[in-house]
Amino acid sequence: MRPLRCRSQEWECGGKDPGRVEPTDEVLCQRVAYRDEAAFDLLVARYQERAYRLAWSILRNAEDARDLSQEAFIRLYQSASSFAGRAKFSTWFYRILVNLCLDHRRKGRGWRLWLRDEPDPDSGESLLDRQPAPFADPVDALGRERTLTKVWAAVDRLAPQQRAAVILQVQEELTTPEIAAVLKCSEATVRVHLHRALRTLKKTMETS
Repeated sequence: MRPLRCRSQEWECGGKDPGRVEPTDEVLCQRVAYRDEAAFDLLVARYQERAYRLAWSILRNAEDARDLSQEAFIRLYQSASSFAGRAKFSTWFYRILVNLCLDHRRKGRGWRLWLRDEPDPDSGESLLDRQPAPFADPVDALGRERTLTKVWAAVDRLAPQQRAAVILQVQEELTTPEIAAVLKCSEATVRVHLHRALRTLKKTMETS
C-alpha cells in the first residue's frame, strides 16, 4: 500500500503562527466528515506515527503494521460522519485500528506482542518483581533477556481481548474507561482482562 502523504504536516512543524489556536482532533474529524482534505491531512500528521506504533506492537510485523495503520486512516475518512463526539477522537480511532488488528489475527495471521514490565493493576506488583535486581553483569542481563522472552511467549497465548487490553494500557497509556470504549466492553470487563493476563504471565514466570 502506498504511504499516505500529509500536505498539512507543516502546520504543526515550524512556520506556525504562535498566536494561532490549533483545532482539536474532534473538530478536525467533524471537518473530515465534510470531506475537508486539509483536516484529514492534519489528523494523519498527528496520528500516523502513533497508529503505526500501536499496530506494530500488536502485530510485530512492519509491513502488516503499515498496511493496517493506513487502512485505519482510510476507514477514518470514510466513516468520519459516524463520529458522534461522545468519546475522544483518539479513542474512536484506536477502536478502528484495534478492530482491524484483531480481525487480522482471526484470519489466521501469526503475530506477537511487545510488552514492557508493568505492575499488576490490583496489587501493584511488577511482573518481574521476583527477579533479582538490579542485574550487575552480562550474565544477569542475559538471564533477564531470557526471562522477557518467556513473558513474550506467554503473551502470544493470551486471548485476543486480553492482549489488546494490555497493549492499550502499556503502550498507549490509555485509562480503563478509554480501553473499555476501544474494546466496546465495560470497565469491569477491562479489569478482568488485565487481571487474567497478568495472572497468566505470573504463572508462566513461576513455572518456567
